[in-house]
Amino acid sequence: MPTGIIESLDHEARGVTRLDGKTVFVEGALPGELVEYAGYRRKPTYELARTLQVIKASASRVSPRCPHFGVCGGCSLQHLEAAAQVAAKQRLLEDNLWHLGRIRAEQLYAPIHGAAWAYRYRARLSVRFVAKKGGVLVGFHEKKSSYVADMRQCEILPPNLSALLLPLRELIGQLSIRDRLPQIEVAVGERITALVLRILEPLSPADEILLRNFADDRAVVFYLQPQGPATAYRFHPLGAPPLSYLLPDFAVEHSFSPTEFTQVNHAINRVLVRRAINLLAPQPGECIADMFCGLGNFTLPIARSGARVTGVEGSSELVRRAAENAAANGLRGLVDYRIANLFETTAELLATLGHCDKMLIDPPREGALELVKALGADGPWRIVYISCSPATLARDAGILVGQKGYRLRGAGVVNMFPQTSHVESIALFERPALAAG
Repeated sequence: MPTGIIESLDHEARGVTRLDGKTVFVEGALPGELVEYAGYRRKPTYELARTLQVIKASASRVSPRCPHFGVCGGCSLQHLEAAAQVAAKQRLLEDNLWHLGRIRAEQLYAPIHGAAWAYRYRARLSVRFVAKKGGVLVGFHEKKSSYVADMRQCEILPPNLSALLLPLRELIGQLSIRDRLPQIEVAVGERITALVLRILEPLSPADEILLRNFADDRAVVFYLQPQGPATAYRFHPLGAPPLSYLLPDFAVEHSFSPTEFTQVNHAINRVLVRRAINLLAPQPGECIADMFCGLGNFTLPIARSGARVTGVEGSSELVRRAAENAAANGLRGLVDYRIANLFETTAELLATLGHCDKMLIDPPREGALELVKALGADGPWRIVYISCSPATLARDAGILVGQKGYRLRGAGVVNMFPQTSHVESIALFERPALAAG
């Protein structure tokens, strides 16, 4: 079997080595290690492989905390020490900016990171009734599989949620629709924990009694979702407080539905928002655009500064929720929300929003290609870009710097998802000529 020295990690947390001019991606290997590996897929320019033996281990290699690591597909980096995970993600960001965008940041920001475990306050758990495994399984999918992992605990979920995995298996196993309940969406707020059951058939009266008793005993709130996410409704207890999360630095509280997008890591989100606002430096009277604003995670903290904010989002449901949150936080007079498909942004669309001094961009993984291409000579002089994909950030940064006259003042990673390969980042762009004007 071949051996190789691992040079780095790729975007899926696989070790990278080379053999006869071909790049080999080795699962389970870490930078600096000498490993023996076996290939399982060969292409003309690359090969996929699995580690058979670690001949010389990295000093950053640790024993995975979770007994399901390697089977469950939820984590890919538990064998790498937490600080080394952050450093690897920072290198991945820098590599993407250079190799894809042909640019380097003038400054590398200190990484944003926090607790390495028990951080995940949002999760989508799959449910399967598997008779030969003794009943119902509740958890994440197995690695590279549609099967549900036989999970009895989860180290990245808060302890109270991890402790619910086995009781939920028992509960669902007693329901009449146990094989018609494929998913449980979990959302933890400041005052309640919500569990959204995706049901393909109505509950029986006996099922309803079981759910009510479970909710009362375990201090959770059940929602039922008969069709798409917008159909989710509260089932029991009806009198529980609403779901919400706080941004204490800005005296903002966001209410949300359990099926609406919010960040999974509340602690890191607070730090991320604080850094974004510091970089954006909104001033009273300025006009600022918040693109892909969602339910107002950044919009309301910007407005708290006294700046006038236009939040733009493609989802009418999120815009409705965002407007409600602006009113509830006493900021309605400083915020204007618009519905627009930013993946089809044109110069004409931007013109309808009016001139903005600064802009915050927080797109999904696809990035903001059409938006940055549409920016004109009178565009914002400062842009803060929040990214969940180093590749699309690098692509968009290449356009902002290479075609639009911006400078990449700084960039850094945000470890929103410890133990996984997922990389979030934040970047600051400025057009000095506009700033001077």
